[in-house]
Amino acid sequence: MEKGEGIGLGNAKGRNEVQAVIFDWAGTTVDYGCLAPVEAFVEIFRIREIEITIEEAREPMGLSKMDHIRELLNMTRIRNLWIAKFAKEPDEGNLEFLYKDFEALLLKVLKENAKPIPGVIELVRRLRQQGIKIGSTTGYTREMINIVKEEAKIWGYQPDSIVASNDVPAGRPAPWMCFKTAMDLQVYPLSKIVKVGDTISDIKEGISAGMWTVAVLKGGSEIGLSETEINEMDPYELQSRMKTAENRFLNAGADFVIDEIGDLLEIIDRIDYRLTEKKDTFIS
Repeated sequence: MEKGEGIGLGNAKGRNEVQAVIFDWAGTTVDYGCLAPVEAFVEIFRIREIEITIEEAREPMGLSKMDHIRELLNMTRIRNLWIAKFAKEPDEGNLEFLYKDFEALLLKVLKENAKPIPGVIELVRRLRQQGIKIGSTTGYTREMINIVKEEAKIWGYQPDSIVASNDVPAGRPAPWMCFKTAMDLQVYPLSKIVKVGDTISDIKEGISAGMWTVAVLKGGSEIGLSETEINEMDPYELQSRMKTAENRFLNAGADFVIDEIGDLLEIIDRIDYRLTEKKDTFIS
């Protein structure tokens, strides 16, 4: 496994290569285990007497929340349960009602699930010391992320740019949130930006945007465990789960997979080296 406030033009502190990092929010920088949305996804089906699993709820994680619910309804098992319950296939009207319920449930719990993941505050501090700008994208809507950002700010996390899924024509895996972030940060070329996230959708978003991609395991949705569960889990079982998630990320095209968010600093150094090497080869 590979380890790893101001906006101005260029790089203020002389770093030659990586100039910006774009983080996801839930499961990457806040909300260890990405718990808040998962509980809401399960509940909106439970109140309709349809039981979906935690694994099913997590499968489309990273998409805009409307697209996430649409993907859940398209899953064969869930679709069949819906038909058995309501004697018809789910339609766009059902999707709208499910989303409204989801939004109401999620807005109630977001504030309690906005604490930064251990290592994030120190990581951001060190990245900024190196002149690297901090962007962020999210599957949350603007209304949702506004709640999260205010609470995260109290804890000490405040990225330079925040782009929500409804700020652009389409959310992940489309690249538009990453493109808007690059414009907000005034950083280019996009090969000097690193996209970091905890879902397959995050990786696809970064790939679509032509950026370096880094997947995070601990704290993220692919592992899907709280900090307490990870600390108490049998080490061999944990390593097995992490290896499975790592392979999924690598198969999706991730450039790097890291155990936890603090390992990103080493990855930045590796990317710097690769970019410098390419530049030197081109010059020679």
